[in-house]
Amino acid sequence: MALAFASSFHLATGRVKPLTSSNATRKLYSQMKVSGSATVAVDRTQVSEFELENKKHDLLSTIQGTQRGQNTNADQRSIIEEALVGLEGCNLGEPIDLVKLDGTWRLQYTSAPDVLVLFEAAARLPFFKVGQIFQKFECRDKSDGGVICNVVRWSVPPLLEKEEGATLVVSAKFDVVSVRNIYLQFEEVTVQNIYISEELQALIAPAILPRSFLSLQILQFIRAFKAQIPVTNTTPGRRSVGGLYYLSYLDNNMLLGRAVGGGGVFVFTKAQPLEL
Repeated sequence: MALAFASSFHLATGRVKPLTSSNATRKLYSQMKVSGSATVAVDRTQVSEFELENKKHDLLSTIQGTQRGQNTNADQRSIIEEALVGLEGCNLGEPIDLVKLDGTWRLQYTSAPDVLVLFEAAARLPFFKVGQIFQKFECRDKSDGGVICNVVRWSVPPLLEKEEGATLVVSAKFDVVSVRNIYLQFEEVTVQNIYISEELQALIAPAILPRSFLSLQILQFIRAFKAQIPVTNTTPGRRSVGGLYYLSYLDNNMLLGRAVGGGGVFVFTKAQPLEL
């Protein structure tokens, strides 16, 4: 590409050295070979990127309408697995890029039983709703690990706000143990960011009456409430609860993961930064 650009520049400015016929022919042929090689290389790169975007699009198309994995049958899961494997092969063997991994990722699909059970409960129980689910990685300035937070937005209408009534956060430290594997050591489960519905606020502190000190204290307590449950193992010589997580594909806007040991697959897309 650079040679082709330079040749065009020299031709445009008229600074071309006179050449004999045979020399000119040989030089022109040589330039055509170099330029042609550069063009082929660029075209191959473009085709590769084009195919990659197609594979990502195909995967997102196959999981569309599955309600993040809740509504699938055996045939659909087979098609999704095929699309996953096809995309995973595009950067197979490349080491984990912690700079790319850093940030917030939104769940688009999973086959993990411990997540699907939440979706199934929400489908059966009218008073329980599951909102967006995220994985937040903090590892930009690290070389061998970092912190991961699994974030679940949930609600209990009409007591809490419908979409994001409360937040469940499961935090863990992770270590890079191989080229594509990370080991998670869970540390804490937290319930926080509780937003009660307007109806419940009206019951606690009716708008038509002056709000008492007690009612204001109750509202403030609910808003600031944060329950933290440690899950670390305090027994000497024993690891905390954890698991192996295989990051099978990663780029600037998509993350694929597999919980080693049959824990399911995960498809994430990059999301806006999440403040906890």
